[in-house]
Amino acid sequence: MSEPIATSSATNMMAAVVQERYGAEPEAVLRTARLPRPSIGRAEVLVRVRASSVDRGTWHMMAGLPYAIRPVSGLRRPKLPNPGRNIAGIVEAVGTDVTAFAPGDEVYGTAVAAFAEYAATRPDRIAPKPTGLTFEEAATVPVSALTALQAIRDKANVQEGQQVLITGAAGGVGTFAVQLAHTFGARVTAVASTPKLDAVRALGADDVIDYTREDFLAGPRRYDAIIDIAGNRGLRDLRRALTPRGRLVITGGETNGLWLGGTDRQLRAQMLSPFTGQRLGTFISSEHADGLRDLTVLIDAGTLSPVVDRVYPLAETAAAVRHLLAGRATGKVALSLPAERRCRPSS
Repeated sequence: MSEPIATSSATNMMAAVVQERYGAEPEAVLRTARLPRPSIGRAEVLVRVRASSVDRGTWHMMAGLPYAIRPVSGLRRPKLPNPGRNIAGIVEAVGTDVTAFAPGDEVYGTAVAAFAEYAATRPDRIAPKPTGLTFEEAATVPVSALTALQAIRDKANVQEGQQVLITGAAGGVGTFAVQLAHTFGARVTAVASTPKLDAVRALGADDVIDYTREDFLAGPRRYDAIIDIAGNRGLRDLRRALTPRGRLVITGGETNGLWLGGTDRQLRAQMLSPFTGQRLGTFISSEHADGLRDLTVLIDAGTLSPVVDRVYPLAETAAAVRHLLAGRATGKVALSLPAERRCRPSS
């Protein structure tokens, strides 16, 4: 076990979001306070966080729902002080075994307890920040864009000329997925609500379907791949819209079930897949530097851009989560921790 590298006691405190119990209402369980900075081991990196972001996984970790996640998040109460995962910032310190990064480097990626002024992480979870992005933009990329990349490229194996349907196309993962499928040469049909249709069309969708006005699976078109991010339609309906060798990748779609929360649909897809010519299933997104570097190439080339709906200060993290839950956001919701300002703890 590596020995922790201590920081000076005079500068060892930081503003951070604190969560001491599970709860579905962000205002009831998230607050800001002053905590000690995390110590880092010999193979770790300390990042001064300039921005973070919230996603649907933030709520799951905050609420401890469905119960199936609690062996990881903590059985009775959260294991981690806050549910943040995404970071963009500046390397503050590195462990003695770290050679890939140095203090002053601008980076982005993932860390535990990321809703804080400082976060500890591993070198294989971060990469150099794309130079053309602000910290707030970069912080919206890691979890959502990695999920979209793995769904489109690795699981659905989207190819040029294929027909691809993406549900939840205006959300955090969806806005990246639409751009990636378009970049890979597919003809993209994006499903979203009325106010968001123009936004997903601007991202590269060839066709858009307003799910509030029509059944997006009812038409005669058959798709080579369906990326089901925000749907909750049954497998029979989804399979009917696939070509005989089509691929269904379920990355979301939720119910109010306390135990499985809709993941039973994903499990059924995986069990059915070996018995059909169609490929049906789901996956757990991997957070790693290789994927981040692949995303950086696309971002630097101008073919992938984060869509940032709104930016909140760290002290308003609960409001940011509430805005996400309301379903009004197009793209991502970011948190900002400007260098010249410090968040005032609420308690």
